[in-house]
Amino acid sequence: MRGVVMYTAGDVRVEEREDPKIIEPTDAIVKLTATCICGSDLWPYRGIEPADHTLMGHEYVGLVEEVGAAVKTVKPGDFVVGSFVISDNTCEICQAGFQSKCVHAEFVHAGIGTQAEKARIPLADGTLVATPGQPDPELIPALLAASDVLGTGWFAAVAAQAGPGKTVAVVGDGAVGLMAVLAAKQLGAERIIAMSRHPEREKLARYYGATDIVGERGEEGIAKIKELTNGLGAHSVIEAVGTQESFMQAVGATRGGGHLGYVGVNYDVSIPGIELFFAGIHTLGGPAPVRRFLPDLIQLIWDREIDPGKVFDLTLPLDQAAEGYKAMDERRATKVLLTL
Repeated sequence: MRGVVMYTAGDVRVEEREDPKIIEPTDAIVKLTATCICGSDLWPYRGIEPADHTLMGHEYVGLVEEVGAAVKTVKPGDFVVGSFVISDNTCEICQAGFQSKCVHAEFVHAGIGTQAEKARIPLADGTLVATPGQPDPELIPALLAASDVLGTGWFAAVAAQAGPGKTVAVVGDGAVGLMAVLAAKQLGAERIIAMSRHPEREKLARYYGATDIVGERGEEGIAKIKELTNGLGAHSVIEAVGTQESFMQAVGATRGGGHLGYVGVNYDVSIPGIELFFAGIHTLGGPAPVRRFLPDLIQLIWDREIDPGKVFDLTLPLDQAAEGYKAMDERRATKVLLTL
């Protein structure tokens, strides 16, 4: 089969890889229908994370081709959406709703890599969710978004306690930030402030429910949020970037007693303890437990109540994955869908 391999930073190739096989009785083999490139894939692409012949990709939808003897909840022929973190969905931590910290958690990259024609998914019962039937082709991008960016944006909004009567500020206008806007709207937020200075992303943020757009960054961004909220800051703030500036902007934009949900993968972010101490805010974040939300998100998509698939603004065949990485790195694309 063909699959994406990152040899080293900036060197992305599509080459023949060995077809996956059932190893454990809890495995499933999925023939992928679509996959995509994540903003977090740009960390190794830019040399911030190590890459050495790394199998890329962790977002995926497709048809179950084969299952191990112990798999009970999915069967060959089912169309499935999978989380980007493997989980058993039965341990105490999973049952508490944090499947991304499952005792058997494993990230779907490196050893699996779903930017490929097929993938072996361990712990299939706890990781994969079957759709109600075979989806119409136009639903596939939306279902693919549920595998990571929608679930991550949704977790961020839940962590920030977005809801009725709340003002929500979203720091970051990438795919996850846009999905957080969608989630905040669905959760009933009264006002949603999207921080963006990119016209196409601003337009999509408005489509998903943003009521205000703020282009300022850093201290100016904090001041603008406070100006829009009677000097108090937002009730709920979502950090969806992962840089020093974006994180501190998110902390500063959260009102006293408010909630900050952070899902931007961050490197070299240093939070001054004294600033966090005197901020007096609630914080929750990290890798999103997408599996917790998948059944509900799939149903919302299936019923056509939400369309997260609009976040994909460039579609390429798998063989052109290198161009997809380049387009996202250069911010010519928000999120790239790869067809198979």
